[in-house]
Amino acid sequence: MKELRNAEVVRTTGRSTLTIRIDGRPHEILLLKIIGNEIEFIMDKKYHRAKIVRSETHETRLLIDDHLIVINRYPHIQEILKETLSAQERGEGGDKNIMSQIPGRVVNIVTQVGTQVKKGDPIVVLESMKMQVAVKAHKNGNIKQIKVNQGATVARYDVVAVLE
Repeated sequence: MKELRNAEVVRTTGRSTLTIRIDGRPHEILLLKIIGNEIEFIMDKKYHRAKIVRSETHETRLLIDDHLIVINRYPHIQEILKETLSAQERGEGGDKNIMSQIPGRVVNIVTQVGTQVKKGDPIVVLESMKMQVAVKAHKNGNIKQIKVNQGATVARYDVVAVLE
């Protein structure tokens, strides 16, 4: 490894585009694919492949092109995401689609078609980066359709279920 460089997420500008600052310089990132702990992306018009070495609450360490990069979680990332993403992309609002907020593999389908759910009830459980995360209902309703199967892989914002 050549050097330790610091980076922070500045903003997201779409489903797969974000701006990060590495050693004080901003860079536009286009995410191509995230599978397990490997990420493929384009930065500064060049293709890169990264591997997540370690991910913690406050930082993520990536090995990118023989460089160790530490991405510090921006302290106000939730506010930035809320400002830059639509209500539908955040899984909020009055729509009937229940969407995944993270990419992952479906390890459990908690509910069934016809089940009445309340806001906050778990619908499916995803595994991402060795952690399990529940995708929850964003409002009260009845499950009209489950759109995933156990073992399937979902991307961020994929619809996992539909409410009536």
